Amino acid sequence: MKLSLKNLIVGAGIGVILLFSFLLSLSDGKLHIFFCDVGQGDAAYIRAPNNQDILIDGGPNDSVLSCLGRHMPFYDRTIDVVMLTHPQKDHLQGLLSVIQRYKVKNFIIGIEGNDTQGYRSLIDLLQARQIKIKNLYTGDKFSLGKVEFDVLWPEKKWVKQHTLNLAMKTPRVVALSERSESNGTPPMVKGSEGAVLGLTADTDLNYFSYYLYMKYGSFTSLFTGDGDVRIQDEIMKEVSLPRVNILKYPHHGSKYGAGEDFLKQVYPDLTVISVGKNPWGHPNTETLDLLGKLSVPFKRTDQSGDVEIVSDGKGWVVNTEKN
Repeated sequence: MKLSLKNLIVGAGIGVILLFSFLLSLSDGKLHIFFCDVGQGDAAYIRAPNNQDILIDGGPNDSVLSCLGRHMPFYDRTIDVVMLTHPQKDHLQGLLSVIQRYKVKNFIIGIEGNDTQGYRSLIDLLQARQIKIKNLYTGDKFSLGKVEFDVLWPEKKWVKQHTLNLAMKTPRVVALSERSESNGTPPMVKGSEGAVLGLTADTDLNYFSYYLYMKYGSFTSLFTGDGDVRIQDEIMKEVSLPRVNILKYPHHGSKYGAGEDFLKQVYPDLTVISVGKNPWGHPNTETLDLLGKLSVPFKRTDQSGDVEIVSDGKGWVVNTEKN
């Protein structure tokens, strides 16, 4: 087939664009945190200096895919770790699209569950894709290169005290689990790595939210899901909360999001409120007043769009999509 000069020029132009895009996406040797603007929900994408990555929550819909498309290298179709802080739609739903679009190596999830269609679909996808599933508790640790993660909450004994039998009643899901015990106890849905999924909870699912502490050099951050003031006293009994540079503000800036004692303990240099249009008035006036009282600066995803934090392990800078 004879190639025309026009086709050669177009092909060369596309090649230059792809090469330029590739060079721009190469690691700059820094840590990048992106608090995604996903509306009224949570999603935070973290890329380590070694190009490994973690996604914490997925927001209420597939808008998380747009955030990943903006901030992941175009050639990268793998996410090393996905964490669901707790199984509610505004944190869970977008992860269904993520699992369908990307290869996920590891999935961190609590044993608490519910009988919603979204949660059942998530379990189906995890099992169908044979993704490694792990339950983590206070004291567990993992790392992405030199970026270290410590699980501060939930505490294992507390979890066992507040979970009961299988939440999901559909035979389709139960059929994927182990058989019932001879005493008639409902079977538990089992994942890989000895993980257990789908137990009912006798308390608010927000209280199970993972508190994940991240450290890279002297730079620190704390991710909190919706674990708000009603569980923070319990958390502070179990662990000594460190001061952090960046706090993902709990529960979208709800008036129950953070107590004054908690904020004084972690005393962030900046807090990011992941929030969108909502009927509850998040972020609440009381929350903003408390942050003002303690002189804690904040960014809101509904006002700033995606909020990016970049650190070399010593200092850090914040960039926003909207100025």
